[in-house]
Amino acid sequence: MTAITDFDSLRRAMAENGEQPEGPARNARAEVLLVEAERLNIPLAVIEALGHQLKVYNYSSEKDKMFVPFARLLRMWDERPEDFDAHETHSLHWVFKWMSAGMLDQPHIPLASVEKWLGEMEHRYRLAGHSERAVRGAEFSVAAHVGDVERAERAFAAWLAADRDSMADCHACELHGQGWWRAERGRDAEALELWAPVLEGAYTCAHEPHSVLASSLVPLLRLGRPDEARANHLRGFRLVRAMESMRGAYADHVEFCALTGNEARGLELLAERPAYFTDGGQPRSRLDFLSVVVLLMERLSALGLGGQRVPGPAGRVWTAAELALHAREEALALAARFDARNGTSHVGERARARMSQQPLVERLPLGVRTARPPVPAAAPPAPTATAAAGTGAGAADLPALLAEARRLSDTLRPHAVEAWAAVAVAAEGTEGAALDARDRAEIADHRAMGLGAEGAETFELAAGLYAEAGDLGEALAARTRAAYVRALTGEIDEALAAVAEPYDRVLALYAEGGTEVRQAAGVLMGRARILMRRVHEADGPVAERVLAEAEGAVREVLALVEGRAGDDVRLVARVAEGHAMLAELTARSGDAEAGAELFARAAAEFVGAGLPWFAVEYEARLAALAHHLGDMTEAERALRAALEHGGGFLEPAGRAQLHLQLAEVVGGRGQAAEAAEHALEAAHWADEAGEGPTFGAWARHQLGGFLVRQGRWAEAAEVLESALADLTVETHGDGAVVQTQWWLGDCLSELGEHRAAAERRLQAAETARHWPEQHDHATLAHLAAESLGQAGLHADADRAYARAGELWRCLGNVHGLVRSLRARAWLALRAQDGTGAARELMADAVGECADALEVADDEETRLRLVFELGHTHRQFGDLLARSATEDADDDSIRAAMDEALCQMSEAVAVFVSLGAAALPPRTGAELAAGWLETDLGRPAEAAARARAVLAAYADAETDPGFEGGDEETVRARRAEAEQLLQAAAEAAEQEAAQEREAQERKAQE
Repeated sequence: MTAITDFDSLRRAMAENGEQPEGPARNARAEVLLVEAERLNIPLAVIEALGHQLKVYNYSSEKDKMFVPFARLLRMWDERPEDFDAHETHSLHWVFKWMSAGMLDQPHIPLASVEKWLGEMEHRYRLAGHSERAVRGAEFSVAAHVGDVERAERAFAAWLAADRDSMADCHACELHGQGWWRAERGRDAEALELWAPVLEGAYTCAHEPHSVLASSLVPLLRLGRPDEARANHLRGFRLVRAMESMRGAYADHVEFCALTGNEARGLELLAERPAYFTDGGQPRSRLDFLSVVVLLMERLSALGLGGQRVPGPAGRVWTAAELALHAREEALALAARFDARNGTSHVGERARARMSQQPLVERLPLGVRTARPPVPAAAPPAPTATAAAGTGAGAADLPALLAEARRLSDTLRPHAVEAWAAVAVAAEGTEGAALDARDRAEIADHRAMGLGAEGAETFELAAGLYAEAGDLGEALAARTRAAYVRALTGEIDEALAAVAEPYDRVLALYAEGGTEVRQAAGVLMGRARILMRRVHEADGPVAERVLAEAEGAVREVLALVEGRAGDDVRLVARVAEGHAMLAELTARSGDAEAGAELFARAAAEFVGAGLPWFAVEYEARLAALAHHLGDMTEAERALRAALEHGGGFLEPAGRAQLHLQLAEVVGGRGQAAEAAEHALEAAHWADEAGEGPTFGAWARHQLGGFLVRQGRWAEAAEVLESALADLTVETHGDGAVVQTQWWLGDCLSELGEHRAAAERRLQAAETARHWPEQHDHATLAHLAAESLGQAGLHADADRAYARAGELWRCLGNVHGLVRSLRARAWLALRAQDGTGAARELMADAVGECADALEVADDEETRLRLVFELGHTHRQFGDLLARSATEDADDDSIRAAMDEALCQMSEAVAVFVSLGAAALPPRTGAELAAGWLETDLGRPAEAAARARAVLAAYADAETDPGFEGGDEETVRARRAEAEQLLQAAAEAAEQEAAQEREAQERKAQE
């Protein structure tokens, strides 16, 4: 911690404290610094320390502490304004606005005091010559807060009409307030139009676009723009997460979660900020926070999760229902205090309205890792009210239920199993009196289907009931289904033995006319399925005999059914399934193209029969084969068809896999935006399937990569950090972990979080260090060095660049080595007495280029090295020019400039040798050399260089095939050359004038 010995050390300490995170620790340090300032006995020191204290209080949860230091500052101003310099005079008037807002936030301050303060502010601004814009803005805030719409509109108009001056809020903050009022008045589209420049980064400040991103969430949802709302949530929450003073914006993000089906993420947000429940320094933001806590808790209660444990105020365990009651009571008590102070009911009405909102989107996937709260399973509804009651009317309903169940099963509709379960429930109310053996057989048959691998005994029960009903063919089919269930548990040989008798008997029975095609096909297909299980479970290559037996069984099914299916969808489905089986067998035999054709045929047959949901599996198989064959168009078509045909019947895991495969295919042809949408869906459905830590993490990894491709850095960072929480080397491979860290490092670098970027890149480099191929290790070490340098950790950066250089040298990568040397040279120049080391490193870089050129054995390599040499000379010249410090003697400065000019001239010569392809870097070096010539008092040479640049671009406008750079570069080079020419002319004229004066003095002497 900096010792305070004089005014300069005090200022350094305040600057250091200003860089610390918001919160009580920073505030406490500001209080200590004020005491230290008072010991210096310098009025301006005390003024600056009070201003620093005001600032840290304002950007914290202790806003209520602002009033005391401000009152002291104001008294000092009134007593001795001459003690304030221009900056502190401006700051004093600036914080009048903070006081106005701060008073509104405190319900114990009477409204009359607030109004009096507005008058005081207006008076002092007028005396200081400031516009009334800030005053009218403050008046608008007061009127809007108390619900005086008429006065608010008048003040709003006056605010916008007044001139902007140095007291006006920054453009970003003003646009936020203007948009907020439009959204408040139900004009969401206008609000978003106003906020657009802030959202796009045209205007920023310490709290923007943080606040605008938060404020935009609900308006975007109301306008039906959920994708933008999602993006703004991911971007915005990242910005406010560490800012203690932004409880109101934080509340907006919790509200967004509650309104979009992301209740679990809302709970995570609450858990991150437990102090927000109780911090009392800004009651208005606490009211906002408590209101959305009520909204979220009551949403959980509506989902049947009122008893779930949730984060809440410290000191006890809370359930959602308990916290809802507590937060509502606290919020309404706060609102009542504001309303009592204001003399209106506006604050309470707004709070109640916010608490009672209904979801605007049922479920908006965010892409980040969040486990959805477990929704209690609802009891299955009774098929009818009378059946559930067990009254005599159940018997009357039973025939209708039977007819519907039979219709669904005969036509292979989804939910047939559930329909037969409803029949069973209704039959219980009649004690089974209305059911015959056939009915009971079908109930048992479908119950067994619902049991999966545990349904063998129930299938046998169904077989007995079918036999009792006189349907021997269906009895044999049910016994076959029991055998197939055994195959699903791995007992394939036992299953084949069990199906042997039904197989022989059904063929004989069919030949005698004792059963129909449907029943015989059921047995034959069951046997084929068992034999296909043997194919599926083969360890390694499948034996020819196994393939042949399975193919024979499938062809037997097709021989029986083809041409006899008619309108019977069950038989059509047998044909389609048979073709799908042949497709798999063909592909396993090595003929992928024929397999793909058969899968396509099977899928088309299912779709043609009105059974598109059965086509999904085979379209997915077709997509995999097409991918293997390199036919990405067909792979994409098949995946889209699978998603379309699956509709609402797809299981979450299957939907996730299809979306992720489609993301990879679409991303592979460069459509990153659409690929991101599919990866987002994949992550969502993986979470729904309970596969978040495994498949979901991979989907988030992919989603983050697609967002990176689009330059959506903040969103990508949130997603990638979420993915890293679950990605493991054991499950996903070290390549996925390294790539995720690499992408995240890129995002953090783009976001200006350089220390964190360095950490991620170093983590990735450490893993890549153990890989046989070291290019990734070298690249990551180099990137980590860049981040360390940008974070101000110069010694660490130098070591990282040195390590990267060693790796580049071992890899024979001259370009990487040269760039690491150049970077180290620039770092060395920043160090005290580092000029010599910087020169040496840059000279080494030149030498490495020259050495590599001597042994270059192909033209492309030589050209790339010449470019690198030219850029190195250019940077060497820049470095030497900057090494000439102002406090050096004239001879040293001139010597450095001469050396710099030599390097620039070398750069120009190198680029000239490369022709038109190197015109932009050549002219850049030429102009840099020209400015050096000017500084060295050589205007003629400088003018010659300027004219050379203008000549180089003389044909840019008339030659449509000009290849000397883009239009912007050409325009900038020309403009700079004209400036250089003018500067050279002025220098020459000044030199001539000095010469004339010297001659005149000589003549006079």
